[in-house]
Amino acid sequence: MEYTYTLDTVNQAAKKLLRDLNIEQSIFNRSIIICFEAEMGSGKTTLIKELCKVLKSKDEISSPTFSLVNEYKCPFGDVFHYDLYRINQTEELLDLGMEDYIDKIGVHFIEWPQVAKPLLTDFKTVTINFVDFNSRTFNIY
Repeated sequence: MEYTYTLDTVNQAAKKLLRDLNIEQSIFNRSIIICFEAEMGSGKTTLIKELCKVLKSKDEISSPTFSLVNEYKCPFGDVFHYDLYRINQTEELLDLGMEDYIDKIGVHFIEWPQVAKPLLTDFKTVTINFVDFNSRTFNIY
């Protein structure tokens, strides 16, 4: 299902995405992995920041471009936000202990997930596409 949103409606988009993924009800008992695929500058981090706000994180949400992963506390459990843009090979992720992170119970939002997919067994993919300067769509696979 495709959903169109703007920066002004990104909060509603985040709520819809969480409902469609049934995240709030299941965050306590398993690892939920959501891969975000989109072009540079399409708003992956913006949408993830809003998802964390909707999940009621009180933490400062920022892009983990240099740290590779940020962890946020939410009333529903932990959220892990990855930015793998600078990673070129799956072996790099293994050296960094990615498998240990992915095994943690919580929600895992992964930007630029291509190199991580060989390590993942159960995940959903959210694609974000430009509609125009102000609008984006997302689809869940």
